[in-house]
Amino acid sequence: MGKIGLIIWREFITRVRKPSFLIMTILGPVLIAGAMALIVYLGMQESNDHLVLVVDKAHLVTDKLEGSETVHFMYQYEEISDSAFKQGPYTVLVDVNEAILETNTIQLFYKDLPSISVQRKIQSELERVLEREKLRVNEVDPEIYARIKTALRVQLFDIDNTGKESYEQEKAGIGFFFGYLIFIFIFLYGVQVMRGVMEEKQSRIVEVLISSVKPFQLMMGKIIGIACVGLTQFLLWIVLSSVLITGVSAFLVKDNFDPQEVAAQGMTAEVQEQLAAQGQNVPDLEEIKIVKALVDLDLGFALGMFVFFFLGGYLLYSSLFAAVGSAVDNETDTQQFMFPITMPMIIAIFVAQMAVTNPGSPAVMWCSLIPFTSPVVMMVKVAMGSALDAPWQLFLSMFLLIATFLFTTWLAGRIYRTGILMYGKKVSWKELGKWLLYKG
Repeated sequence: MGKIGLIIWREFITRVRKPSFLIMTILGPVLIAGAMALIVYLGMQESNDHLVLVVDKAHLVTDKLEGSETVHFMYQYEEISDSAFKQGPYTVLVDVNEAILETNTIQLFYKDLPSISVQRKIQSELERVLEREKLRVNEVDPEIYARIKTALRVQLFDIDNTGKESYEQEKAGIGFFFGYLIFIFIFLYGVQVMRGVMEEKQSRIVEVLISSVKPFQLMMGKIIGIACVGLTQFLLWIVLSSVLITGVSAFLVKDNFDPQEVAAQGMTAEVQEQLAAQGQNVPDLEEIKIVKALVDLDLGFALGMFVFFFLGGYLLYSSLFAAVGSAVDNETDTQQFMFPITMPMIIAIFVAQMAVTNPGSPAVMWCSLIPFTSPVVMMVKVAMGSALDAPWQLFLSMFLLIATFLFTTWLAGRIYRTGILMYGKKVSWKELGKWLLYKG
């Protein structure tokens, strides 16, 4: 164990002292926060101005549509030719006729495709005005209709916890995010293990090392050492990214609503209407649900499981990556061995997406148990809390992950001890099988 500890320390200290590690540790969170800030900033910017020509032959909506800072309505009552529209200052043309009251369909023509927000603005204004027109035609009192019309908000409740609204769907999305992080970091640091093995093999340094330590000790020291590097960098990224994102978010949205205050009001349809009537921004109900889901999430348990499945998945896959690195001389030769390693994790991502919308699927249950997919899929169930509804599945998944890691490490060690000293030979699957059967 002493020799493995020295190798772990060598791998760790050598990599954390590299300028590239320091640069990426600092630059990574800056890039993440910068990208998120850019997305939020661009999302808060207004679209280009649009002059919308409404051809209202039936005089249904003239002077009744309310524009905005970016959408301005003009009206006329006769058809306009395509050439006149193209030559005019208008960017969008909307054709309104009497049939719209029956067909509920409009035709919208444009020079440059307007943004979704502009399309929704035009659609919502037409819907509002035409709704009142239909009420007038059918002799329905608008005030009575407004009292009768009801916007439904669906609240989910677990029958075992009826006093508390359920946010399992939103938690599943958070769990998928955790699983996706595991997916990214397993491959990021697993490939580092493979490249590190190949570099030592190509430089023949390994021949000197093997004279002092066993191949298995060298492999385990490299795997665990890089795991420590990855975990250190990951934790630093979380801390730095959280600080930067919090600061940037506070600066960009400092004049907007307080999500906690709105969440406390429940964001009923009545509250939304009141905010809209006052000219205030109406927050997205889904965003409020995510905030509540984060508050309701058992963060300590989720982070503990994240660390376990991150380390378990990394150790399992990195042992396979180390075996591949020892069996080949360059990255070109790794292609034939990479596909069987990467395919289970790609499947895990698809199943994790399925778990967000259909957590009771048999595929989700089985993939949360299978060690090659469980690090990603099980995180969705952990975040939702369903992992504790059937704790035997969680414990079985953890046990199988550890057992499979030990088994794959044993297999990888048998490949590693032979391949690490073999140069200039193209290795096939048949050759790898023979290495597994070698005695000694």
